[in-house]
Amino acid sequence: MPLTKKQLSEFEKQLVDWKAELEVGQSANVQAMTEMEQTSFPDPTDQASMETDLDFDLRIKDRERKLIRKIDQAIARIKDGEFGECESCGGAISVKRLQARPVTTLCIDCKTAQEQEERTRSD
Repeated sequence: MPLTKKQLSEFEKQLVDWKAELEVGQSANVQAMTEMEQTSFPDPTDQASMETDLDFDLRIKDRERKLIRKIDQAIARIKDGEFGECESCGGAISVKRLQARPVTTLCIDCKTAQEQEERTRSD
């Protein structure tokens, strides 16, 4: 069953709000990193701990950047009339799945098959 205009509008608002929230976090993090002093600790363990924390923060921000890209793609699919269609089988993605993960591009059956294939390859 295709999504209604109201549902599409709600998903678009949710995606735009989510993107704005992530972008604020990205901007704050970039500003904090540029203002951060390069601290050199006399103790190598403290230095390593600080670098590990920084690396962890950078990985999180990279994941958020990738999520922003997925959000942009989902918004584009709404505008193109393709939102809620599985890119693998062409079937409809359930509203419950879209509510749980609005950036998804696969229906639950195709996603399950993809995950099973990935598990098989990794074994």
